[in-house]
Amino acid sequence: LAEIELILATTAMLGKLGFENFTVCINDRNILKAMAAYSGFREEDYDEVFIILDKMDKIGAEGVANELNELGGYTQENVDTYLSLFDQISGDIEGIRFCKEKLAGFLDEKIADGMEMIISSVESAKEAEFNVKFDPTLVRGQSYYTGTIFEIRMDEFGGSVAGGGRYDNLTGVFGLNGVSGVGISFGADRIYDVLNTLELYPEDAREATQVMFTNFGVAEAATSIKML
Repeated sequence: LAEIELILATTAMLGKLGFENFTVCINDRNILKAMAAYSGFREEDYDEVFIILDKMDKIGAEGVANELNELGGYTQENVDTYLSLFDQISGDIEGIRFCKEKLAGFLDEKIADGMEMIISSVESAKEAEFNVKFDPTLVRGQSYYTGTIFEIRMDEFGGSVAGGGRYDNLTGVFGLNGVSGVGISFGADRIYDVLNTLELYPEDAREATQVMFTNFGVAEAATSIKML
């Protein structure tokens, strides 16, 4: 429910800015781990595997395969099995259901059910025009994510304008254990660029200061506030 609320709030805000047809890409770190385990990768290598996978949109499947082969200790079958999964998974709820069935024994069914709930709920409750996509290649570089991860992408403007996810017990680093969290960060500079490129920046926000009040004391402040 926290993920759903956060995604809806963020997309509603982007919609009010005039952004349209952006894509919300969603994945789960547990699905990433289940796919790696199914393919025969060792847990201690997961982070390195995911760093390589994160380059998929830049170097393609062949580039990812080459770098996975350089890891050492794995057969070509491991790499082929891993990459073939991405060819079989569709970018919708059916893709999640495929993972639930294909990765049985590696993936907790509750994870898949939660992903399905998030995507279907966002689709039915969204207030802006955008697409929702299940993206099994989505990694999000920060290893502190423990569950759902998501990015809001506008590829024609260079990539994501926002992203976030779930990080259970991140507060444990600071001595406060057992606290779950979900968060999002915005690419303010990129959002600003999109606003300017699409000429969506509010005209009244471009106006320079026309009147300046100078505060010399309590009485002056009171008068300034009244005039403002």
